[in-house]
Amino acid sequence: MVPVMDETERVATLAEPLRRRTYDHVAAHPEGVNRDGTAETLGVSRSVAAFHLDKLVEAGLLQVDFRRPPGRRGPGAGRPAKWYRRAAGEVTVSVPERRYDLAASLLATAIERAGNAGVTVTTALREAARERGRRIGAEVGAVGGRSGALEERLVEVLATYGYEPRVTDGVITLANCPFHLLAEAHRRLVCTMNHELLCGLAEEAGLPDGAARLAPAPGRCCVTLAA
Repeated sequence: MVPVMDETERVATLAEPLRRRTYDHVAAHPEGVNRDGTAETLGVSRSVAAFHLDKLVEAGLLQVDFRRPPGRRGPGAGRPAKWYRRAAGEVTVSVPERRYDLAASLLATAIERAGNAGVTVTTALREAARERGRRIGAEVGAVGGRSGALEERLVEVLATYGYEPRVTDGVITLANCPFHLLAEAHRRLVCTMNHELLCGLAEEAGLPDGAARLAPAPGRCCVTLAA
């Protein structure tokens, strides 16, 4: 099984100059390119072109279609060849990790919901964030009865969303705010959203009521979790 790359590893794939040229060549041809055409354009052998194209597929930056050569159909037309196109979706890397995509999704949902339901955007945002938090909490899943198992799984899920969790005496503090710049500019709104998100996560994960608490402090997320 090919190991799954994280976002940083995927972007790092483009650090090799010829591979970046290969990616740019494919991106300039939305209809797709094949190995022969890529080799000719880049001035390399077909095997070198194939190597870099397939490395980009492995990184999830390109996708492959299989097509017969133009004008060749039916028996004797030959085997379908690989054609490469830029993959759908985006790759975004930030250090420390930020999740502005999640914030944008919640805010857009809240604006739509506020208009349709006749409630304030803040009320709609609290509801949307709590619902999304429950979906994230469902990722914790069932854990065994081993002491600390729930805490360990919570830490794994929170880390996936960029919170950089730290555990001290049964309290999970979050060393990173995934919404940092938004929180700096719109603290009350964003911290309310984040609190509701983590309340929903805590509820779905089976933590006690009130486990997610607003506890702002310099240099970290405004919420702590009592695990």
